[in-house]
Order: sequence, then structure tokens, then C-alpha cells
Amino acid sequence: MAEPAKDVSRAEAREALELAARASLRAPSVFNTQPWRWRLTGEVLELASEPERRLGVTDAEGRLLLLSCGGALHHARVTLAAAGWRVEVQRLPEEQRPDLLARIRVTGRAEPDPVVKDLAAAVTRRRTDRRAFGDRVVAEQTVSRLRRLVEAEGAYLHVVPDDRVPELAVSVDLAADANYFDPAHRTELTAWTHRPAWTGDGVPPATAVEPSLRRVPVRNFLPDGSPGMLAGADHDEGAAYVIVYGMSDRPVDLLRGGEALSALLLQATCEGLATAPISEAVEVAWPRRLLTRLLSGIGEPYLIVRLGYVESPETVPPSPRRAPSDVISIED
Repeated sequence: MAEPAKDVSRAEAREALELAARASLRAPSVFNTQPWRWRLTGEVLELASEPERRLGVTDAEGRLLLLSCGGALHHARVTLAAAGWRVEVQRLPEEQRPDLLARIRVTGRAEPDPVVKDLAAAVTRRRTDRRAFGDRVVAEQTVSRLRRLVEAEGAYLHVVPDDRVPELAVSVDLAADANYFDPAHRTELTAWTHRPAWTGDGVPPATAVEPSLRRVPVRNFLPDGSPGMLAGADHDEGAAYVIVYGMSDRPVDLLRGGEALSALLLQATCEGLATAPISEAVEVAWPRRLLTRLLSGIGEPYLIVRLGYVESPETVPPSPRRAPSDVISIED
């Protein structure tokens, strides 16, 4: 087992890593499945996926599972960096253990970057906001800051031009129809939107939004029920649609894509933006191919994100989270 840095005690390293794992519980995930677990052993924190939490129909290839786990990894890294810790991260460290996604080890102290501290402070404030966004346009300078953070994490950001948003809407709509008319998908959706409170996961009705006219369709999480929030009077007129993408769909690239997505969502929260990931078009193979056209055939689309401003004083309620004891195991 690797030793901690000489200027960091074992107790300090373990405490910092445990706090980082706890902070990562707030990371977003597809259907709020939270498909990850942490193991703290010695002075090393290991991140592993939980294959049994993969959506067998919606995420048959496990792409969204890896993106979700990448978000948890980034949340942990940001928490450590904001607390003044320098770390070493090994991604997919053992070929024979594909579920083992990362190892984190504290290597010393560092002066926290103000940007990182802001990102860490946004972890508890970030929400997925499925309501309609207003007419206020997202500034180019804001998008540029988001792009720099995404690229720093090893992925790329494509802004969909206004004249091509209808193409994006078609790809999302086709995927949504394919899912809606698939009985297996509807069964899976129902399972993750009607979870018992004690599970601490899934999409609760309180965060779902009623269907409404949008520039790009928004998933109806409760097609047979009553969503807890109104969409509002707006129609996403000022929204920006961005695609997080990479050069391949290798597990390590998808993991880094999830880290980039987390960076984007946290920075957008710092900027006062509302955010809503859109995954339908990457869940179904042929609509995903339509997305590659928006990328001019360069790169592999990972996820779409809707960015904008909500003209409402009402805040989105937080989604439930699993208990730390169910996700984090601590060993000597």
C-alpha cells in the first residue's frame, strides 16, 4: 500500500478522503441511480461502479453509468482540492478489475485555487432544473468559461447553433418516442420514479415537471402520474444547448467525460445558470448518430446539457441521496 506524503499524517489523509467521498454523494447520475461505491483502505480511496445499478434498458451499453461515476470522481477531486490537498488519481488502474474506476491518494498540500473553491461550494447548491428557461440569453463569455473547464478535464464542448437546434430536437424526440413505446423502458422508468423513501435514490415526483412546449423536448418522468413542478410560462427561448463529447467511447474517456460534465454543471451553478442534462438522444443508437452530425462527424457525443435562466423564485427541491454507510466502506 502506498504511503501518504511525509507532510500529511495518516489520520489527515483518511479524514480528507472520507469527506471527499461524502461530498461525491451529491453528484448527478442518470435517473439518480448513484451507481458507484467508495472504499477507503489505508490512505487510498477507491471508486468502483455498481453494475447492478446500471439501467439495463436505458443504458444497455453502460455509457451513462461511467459518465455518472465520473461525476462522483470529479466531486471528490474538487472537494479535496478546495480543502488544500494535492492528490494523485489513477483511472482504471487494474485491467482485470473493470469495475474499479479510480484510486485517489493524497500526496501533499496545495494552495486552493479560488475557482476550485467556488466549484466545491456549488456542490450542495446544484440542482437539475427541468422547468422551462426564460428569454435571457447565455452570454458567450460564460460559455467560453464552461468550455475551458470541460477541456481541462479531457473532454470537449460543442455549442449547438440556433439554426441547428431543430435537428437536436428531432434526435431527442425520436429517442423519446422509441423509449416511450418500449414496454421494458417504461417498466424501468416506473421503477426509478416510484422508489421507497428509504432507498435514497431515483427521481421523486417532486422534482419532475409537467410536459410543455419546448424548443427541445424534456423527458416526461411521470407519463402516468402527476409531476410535482409546473414547467412555467416560458419555452426555453434563451436556452443554450451544449454537447459534451470526446474522441472515443472507451471507458476511460467516458469516465473523464463524466468529470467534465461535473465541472460544467458546477461552474454553471456558480454563474447563476440553471442546468438540465438531456440523455435521451445518447440512449438510443440511431438518434445518437444524428448527434454526431451536429459534431460534424468528429467525436463521440456523451450528453446534452440545457443551460439557461429560470424566472421563478421557487427553488427545485434536492433529489434524495443514499446514506453514506451504503456507499462508503472504511477499512484499516
